[in-house]
Amino acid sequence: MAQSLPILVEVTRGSIVESRHAGSAAVVDAAGRIVHAWGDIDAPVFARSAIKAIQALPLVETGAADAFGVSEAELALACASHGGESIHTDCVGSWLGRIGLGERDLECGPQISSHEATAHAVLRAGGSFTQVHNNCSGKHSGFLTLACHHRESTRGYIAPDHPTQVRWRRVMEEMSGLDLARAPTGIDGCGIPVVGVSLSGLARAFARLADPAGLADERRAAIARIRSAVAKHPLMVAGHGRFCSEMMGVLGERAFLKTGAEGVFCAAMPTLGLSLALKIADGTGRASEVACGAVLDMLGVIDDTARPRIAHRLVVPVLNRAGKRVGEIRPARPWPN
Repeated sequence: MAQSLPILVEVTRGSIVESRHAGSAAVVDAAGRIVHAWGDIDAPVFARSAIKAIQALPLVETGAADAFGVSEAELALACASHGGESIHTDCVGSWLGRIGLGERDLECGPQISSHEATAHAVLRAGGSFTQVHNNCSGKHSGFLTLACHHRESTRGYIAPDHPTQVRWRRVMEEMSGLDLARAPTGIDGCGIPVVGVSLSGLARAFARLADPAGLADERRAAIARIRSAVAKHPLMVAGHGRFCSEMMGVLGERAFLKTGAEGVFCAAMPTLGLSLALKIADGTGRASEVACGAVLDMLGVIDDTARPRIAHRLVVPVLNRAGKRVGEIRPARPWPN
């Protein structure tokens, strides 16, 4: 993203703007048309965890979810970047046990729970953090379920050439309309391959999550199941005190939101048939959340009933150590044209 990017979010302290976050964003309709664009929407970005719902589509449309009795809560967890709370780790443990596997079969690596109260409780009890605490353990449980369904090796399921990884990349191509054969690649924090996708391509993929008309019957049905599962179990997608869960808990099926590392955020808005994909250039999550909220607000997804319940997510207070409000994180003023 070499071009000059617009400032999307600013952070104030007292009477001055102390920090500014530049970025790019695209809003796309179900036909793939660009409705709004800011910055560079054609440069490739690694979507990271923002595309977990797309990575979960093969789990449903191949019949693997039905074959192993994957519940709605587990399906929501397959789309999650969770905080490692007991609601998440217990669900992962139960799911793995049902398919005849355990936490040692997860290849995502251990991670300290990002939910602070949970992390403190585990440490006070003398416990340790394992792969089930990894924020991606739900997604990995989905990959393992898919491998079991197809009688494929569960070892090395994170390798780029393993069928579980090949499947979601193919789905990503179909949903985004992009040929990713020569796209830049890397390895995610949880070990799976990542592939560079433009924000316009990401937005097209999420527009099809928002309005899957014209897709194959199996894919439309899979999208409907995933959207329903997430709307019913928003806490499984992130957790208590997290932007994605809190926003979806208020907005319901009006918006499916998913954050990704390094300042990426994607959203599907089924009632409008629109989608959003954005990237904050400096990779900060505090800015990507506020930018996402600003676009949802601009598009009318957030109505007067919802606004009071999530106002603190649209303009985030900056507090000092004593808990006194000393500034705010807010959409740039004026918002970029």
